[in-house]
Amino acid sequence: MTDTLFLASSDVDSLATPAEYVDAVREGYRQRGEGAPAQPRSKFLREDPAGMFTAYAAILPDTGAMGGYMYSAGFGAADAWFMTPLFDAESGAPLALLDGASMNPFKTGAVGAVGVDELARDDADTLAIIGSGAQARGQLHATATVREFTDVRVYSPTPENRKAFASDFDDALEADVRAVDSSTAAVTDADVVITATQASEPVIDGDDLEPGTHVTAMGQYSPDKRELDAETIARATYVPDLRDRATLDAGSFIQALEADAITEDHVHAELGEVVAGTEPGRTSDDELTVFDSGGTGIETVAAAYLLYERASEQGLGQPIEFAPASEALTGN
Repeated sequence: MTDTLFLASSDVDSLATPAEYVDAVREGYRQRGEGAPAQPRSKFLREDPAGMFTAYAAILPDTGAMGGYMYSAGFGAADAWFMTPLFDAESGAPLALLDGASMNPFKTGAVGAVGVDELARDDADTLAIIGSGAQARGQLHATATVREFTDVRVYSPTPENRKAFASDFDDALEADVRAVDSSTAAVTDADVVITATQASEPVIDGDDLEPGTHVTAMGQYSPDKRELDAETIARATYVPDLRDRATLDAGSFIQALEADAITEDHVHAELGEVVAGTEPGRTSDDELTVFDSGGTGIETVAAAYLLYERASEQGLGQPIEFAPASEALTGN
């Protein structure tokens, strides 16, 4: 038997700052850029009851951990459940099992922030956010740690939601955070644009993007969903979290392919390759860059191990026992 740490959502809440998530996730992508294994998500759908089950995984050798993310959404519960198993990358033994709900916006926000840090201009100080939900909040918390923004504009279709978002962050950040009444008003002259929606049609007009803008899109991980139009993808230096995702479930890229706006060779590099320095990121101030973040095991393992270490130091969580296969299968 081996003791494995179970960490409830309440155990890991507030264990790490946004900047610490960003540092851990950046290190995970560096390892990926140097060859660490990771694959895109597998997604399974059921019609009756309607629901989705999805999973992805990665090994981070230098961190010493491996694991992934499994979650269900819909079905009879009409809700979502997030589970993160974490293993020791040397021994293979289970280290922890985390309720992944609390860390989800932070680890996803962290990879978005790494994309901004690697691809946005160094002098970027104006940020547009399309979306006002938990993921948009996670993106802003994390991205505010990698650039000194002075002007943040948020747009979402519901006025009450965008106003509440702006009010909350205007108090929390030194930047002027304000709600605007259209996506055009948000992105015009913005240095960085973040889309955090569940849209099936583009949420911004590529014509509104100035040369030199960076776009992080994180809500397009299905072929029938897209936040960016074909023109934006075609104009941009396009960097996904994983190269294999581009033609698997990156909706904006796939639909640009189908429109003959690009070819599969349009993928510039994976994020990890840029972080590791094996491929260049931005090469000019007037370059339009796009980071397509669909979710991987890289940020999941990096964030989960950070939380596991913090929880262990503070004596949080409950031990649960796992039997090794040699014992469970033989009874010895």
